Amino acid sequence: MMVVSFKRLAKRLACATALAGLAMTTMAAAADIKIGIVAPMTGQLASEGQDMENAVKMAIDAVNAKGGVNGDKITTTTADDACDPQQAVTAGSKLVSEGVTAIVGGYCSGAVLPTLKIYGDAGIPFVIIGANSTKLVAANQGNAFLANSTGDMQATTAVELFKKNGYKKIAVVDEGDAYSSDLAKLTAEAFKSAGGEIAAKETTTAGEQDYSAVVTKIKSSGADAVFWTAYHAGGALLTKQLRQAGFQGGIVLGDGNNSPEYLEIAGSAGEGVFLLSPPTVDLLSGAADFKAKYKETYGRDAGAYAALSHDVGGLIADAITRAKSADQKAIIEAIKASDFKGLAGEIKFTDKNTLQTSNFRPVIAKGGKWVAAE
Repeated sequence: MMVVSFKRLAKRLACATALAGLAMTTMAAAADIKIGIVAPMTGQLASEGQDMENAVKMAIDAVNAKGGVNGDKITTTTADDACDPQQAVTAGSKLVSEGVTAIVGGYCSGAVLPTLKIYGDAGIPFVIIGANSTKLVAANQGNAFLANSTGDMQATTAVELFKKNGYKKIAVVDEGDAYSSDLAKLTAEAFKSAGGEIAAKETTTAGEQDYSAVVTKIKSSGADAVFWTAYHAGGALLTKQLRQAGFQGGIVLGDGNNSPEYLEIAGSAGEGVFLLSPPTVDLLSGAADFKAKYKETYGRDAGAYAALSHDVGGLIADAITRAKSADQKAIIEAIKASDFKGLAGEIKFTDKNTLQTSNFRPVIAKGGKWVAAE
């Protein structure tokens, strides 16, 4: 009887020890700080979304390698918004249900816009990497921060470029979404205020293949240049069709076109086209090591928003460290007070949670690459 009791006791002790170990493992996992990444992982802009996710993870890995934040490791979970408003709502709800501490990402303004209320109601800090429509500012409940310069700053950069190149009459073309329509409107207003003329204003449909009607209107308008404010797939096709139709004027693209795919699709027609670019690794003198490590890790070149995505990953970790907890209100206040210096420059926010200083710069396509415009 004594032997049987001892065996039972030993078995119970073993079970208790296993359960305690499991509990400790669960507690350790619970202590991890989970950061949500929302980006287009499918669809035409999947390459940009993958780029953002890769760069954020590189920043988080570097933080974890140094011991994490306040003794805790950071983990990430990714939700695909496909740059689609309806799918973005599903993706946002998924991240909230997973109990993330904070969220980073957002490439398309139209997809980010309907999620602002979801994250705002949940009180989750959200640092937006790519999306920059001024409509996001008005819809912000106070927890979202735009780490990319807003559309009005891009419009200012565009008008400066138009004036420098001597363009007096501009044709503006968008796709009707939150990002491109906002940039088109802001640029048209700024150019007219600067004494310029809007010779034509056209709205196309995302995924359109035939721009012949738009090209005809642009040519007949007498425009000196065309400003395409939407994304690279449409921008490349419009560029080719403009040149094939004999349009010799300038072509300027919004930042959503900074992709090697634009250059591949446009081919020789893209030579000499201007782009309003965020700070890319190719244009940043201090990003050589990051560029090389990114290529080594992922087997591909870092894209347009890789540097800024990496910075945002570091910024969110820095804010949590300064908040000294995973309390979301404290993290939001820490982000507000950020003065973070990363690969792409300084990230410091205004009282509207927008980037204080514009990070846009004009580049030009030469030899199949984007290079700094003189």
